[in-house]
Amino acid sequence: LYICILFQSETFWSILAKERLLWQKPFTQVSDHDPEAGKFRWFTDGVINVSENCVDRHAEKNPERVALIWEKDEPGTEERMTYRELKELVCRISNVLKDAGVNKGDRVAIYLPVMPFAVATMLACTRIGAIHSVVFAGFSAEALASRITDAQAETVITADQAVRGGKTIELKKTVDEAVSRCPSVKRVFVTSRTGAKVKKTSKDIDIDKAVVNASPNCPASPQNAEDLLFILYTSGSTGKPKGIAHSTAGYLLYASVTHKHVFNYKENDIYGCVADIGWITGHSYAVYGPLANGATTVLFESTPTYPDPGRYWDTVSRLGINQFYCAPTAIRLLLRSGDSWPAKYDLTSLQTGGIMISPRPSAPNAKINAGMPMRPMFGIGLELLDLSGNIVNENKVDGALCIRSIWPGIARTVYGDHQRYLETYFKPYPGYFFSGDAAVRDEEGYYQMSGRMDDVINVTGHRLGTAEVEDVMNEHVSIAETAVVGFPHEIKGEGVYAFVTLKNDVTETHDQIMKDGKVMVRSQIAAYAVPEKILISWSSKNALR
Repeated sequence: LYICILFQSETFWSILAKERLLWQKPFTQVSDHDPEAGKFRWFTDGVINVSENCVDRHAEKNPERVALIWEKDEPGTEERMTYRELKELVCRISNVLKDAGVNKGDRVAIYLPVMPFAVATMLACTRIGAIHSVVFAGFSAEALASRITDAQAETVITADQAVRGGKTIELKKTVDEAVSRCPSVKRVFVTSRTGAKVKKTSKDIDIDKAVVNASPNCPASPQNAEDLLFILYTSGSTGKPKGIAHSTAGYLLYASVTHKHVFNYKENDIYGCVADIGWITGHSYAVYGPLANGATTVLFESTPTYPDPGRYWDTVSRLGINQFYCAPTAIRLLLRSGDSWPAKYDLTSLQTGGIMISPRPSAPNAKINAGMPMRPMFGIGLELLDLSGNIVNENKVDGALCIRSIWPGIARTVYGDHQRYLETYFKPYPGYFFSGDAAVRDEEGYYQMSGRMDDVINVTGHRLGTAEVEDVMNEHVSIAETAVVGFPHEIKGEGVYAFVTLKNDVTETHDQIMKDGKVMVRSQIAAYAVPEKILISWSSKNALR
């Protein structure tokens, strides 16, 4: 089936697009690509609206089905919103935006906590054809301003405050500072999360009051399949933030299909992706994928360790979550607390649960290797390439992870800088989409990620992926997390420096743990990969980096 799909890609995606999406005007042309120019178009003459697909059709069929479960910062205070209620809120916000002068194609910056109002705001933008740019509500004023400026957004939507991990975050104050640097901004909508009194400016609009007075009816505007849906900026860890732009129909189809098949979602399941909506995972698998499928999706406002390291498992047990999706960094954090926390909760509701590569979908009863993505998704043609751009065909090899096929959910451009899009994703390995990741294909032909290609250090002429060393050292029974970096070495060029975080209640000495770690790296990778320096630290991996 996988091979057949690769060779009949248009037929495969055409059938799914017709079956899974609601079209205002059906498409007649499946695709139109110009790889040399980096131009990719799917369902080119189709007309569709995302909010109609994510809300209206489900509100009509199952109006009282819960669309959103808001797992608020304080455990046990969750709130639920049905599809009927979500549609009404989306329509009201849509009318407020239109009345304020927000038009099709305008960029709207959203700087909100993880809450139903944020999801409704995203969907309201899609309803009227505005392009939303959600910014993680933890970024600084400078980071927010850079994203507003790059998108030339005239509208910002925020809240008085956010609450996360028992702490209050001053969102409005951050927005005021950011907007002072952004002459493009004409209006700032403010909703209430905590009810705190905040400073008001001449650009502020109380969106809560406006929503109450707005009509609960708003027609879903017709959008071309290739109209931009949203811009989402990278974190900036690799230079100036890139505004990755996604189109309407192709993105929605891919989010819908992967949500259903990767997570084995079935009707009436409770699905929980705890990613923040400010990241692509939150966009795709907390909002658009599950809502396109009519699912009940959990919005997680808190942190993995508030009020204690059992928070995730308490949430799963209390809400009856069937599929749970979180980041590896969160799991590494929780490893420090051991197995006692998940053991306290009833997790029997959980089923089995990277989207370009995933253990599922697969053949019935196919092998699953824990902690390994293993297989390419339907329609994704993977290749490993060496540094010269040659395909590596054997097993037990590594290389740059590239994609030879074009899938509907591929990003269309870097907003305002298409040349950067080409240079980042297509110039490194001509003829392929470069993921930026290195990967290993094992002896059975399954794939394992080995780290970002830019996380490579050169030790005595050997290119060493830092993730390789991290993965080995993380196997130690006392190590919760490892971060590896290079440091200047007058003989080797670069040496290996490992920062290690230990689990709680470790009984071994630090010297013994460091000795064990070196032995493991030497035996599993090579002598040149052994860290010359190891620092036992209580800091997180991201902070160390």
